Amino acid sequence: MDTAATDLVFRTATDADVDELVALIESAYRGDSSRAGWTTEADILEGQRTDPDGVRAVIKAADSRLITVEQDGRVVACCQLAHRGDHAYFGMFAVSPTVQGAGLGRTVMAEAERQAREDWGVGEMRMTVISVREDLIAWYERRGYRRTGRMTPFPYGDERFGIPRRDDLQFELLVKPLAVQPA
Repeated sequence: MDTAATDLVFRTATDADVDELVALIESAYRGDSSRAGWTTEADILEGQRTDPDGVRAVIKAADSRLITVEQDGRVVACCQLAHRGDHAYFGMFAVSPTVQGAGLGRTVMAEAERQAREDWGVGEMRMTVISVREDLIAWYERRGYRRTGRMTPFPYGDERFGIPRRDDLQFELLVKPLAVQPA
């Protein structure tokens, strides 16, 4: 799939999208379906990645949006973008395993960065990534993100985040400066 030649529709998610978004996020990270792509967390976490209440909370949150990406009438990717003062937070990023590896993730990330810069005028994008996800962190580094070494604990015991299969999980903060365009 050449995403440059394919029509993508970027829009802000609504309550009507919740079930489809939960299915997309789960398929990208958990269970056997996630193994079709390279972003699977199935070897480190079992259980759910998110649920309808979690997705709905992101949709409803102030200074936040859940960007939904459609192709040929079907949701193929999403990401959360939250305005947090001088920076934006990037999260809940998922690309359908059936279209991973073709540049769609790069396109979605670039659009999220553009929206953060143009809509909020922020100078930095931040995200947290499970620190043992070296392949995923390397992908973000190729997109200009930098590891900070700042860690936060994984919420062991809170099954809303999954059921860990190992005891060394934590989140690392990644940051990227965003060039603010002159007005």
